[in-house]
Amino acid sequence: MNYLTGYPDTLQSQVRDLVAQDRLGAMLLKKYRCAHEIRTDKALYDYVMDIKNSFLRNADALSKVAFDSKLQVIAHALGTHTTVSRVQGSKLKSKREIRVASLFKEVPIEFLRMITVHELAHLKEKAHDKAFYQLCTYMEPDYHQFELDLRLYLTHMAAGGQAPWPVSR
Repeated sequence: MNYLTGYPDTLQSQVRDLVAQDRLGAMLLKKYRCAHEIRTDKALYDYVMDIKNSFLRNADALSKVAFDSKLQVIAHALGTHTTVSRVQGSKLKSKREIRVASLFKEVPIEFLRMITVHELAHLKEKAHDKAFYQLCTYMEPDYHQFELDLRLYLTHMAAGGQAPWPVSR
């Protein structure tokens, strides 16, 4: 239940029961029918930029958005946002990047949207505080539900379950 620490004991108990009965994957499959089709870094960049341009037009520009196979769920990194600064002549140039864990290639679009919104919110709000989560829910009203369901999926996978979603074609 590592992914559900901080959630009420009653919820954790319900999830434990679903895992024990091997029903958690089926529950997620019933709610989210298939995985999305965004498989390349270019497609991910376009997807992220559409959301950014809809909600955060005045935020810093992004120079790169990519799937990253080196991000580890175990290290609690599902996505990262970084700023790389370099001196070029007498000017300081900075580039912003978002990297998304490769596991998001084979999940429902709602989970990809949740992590995208989360990382984009860091362009404006650095800390995970009230303003940060307000921005997340502004960009995605169901942000908290998607986050919980993603945590349920990670719990399912940690218990030895298989990814329940067929890739949509």
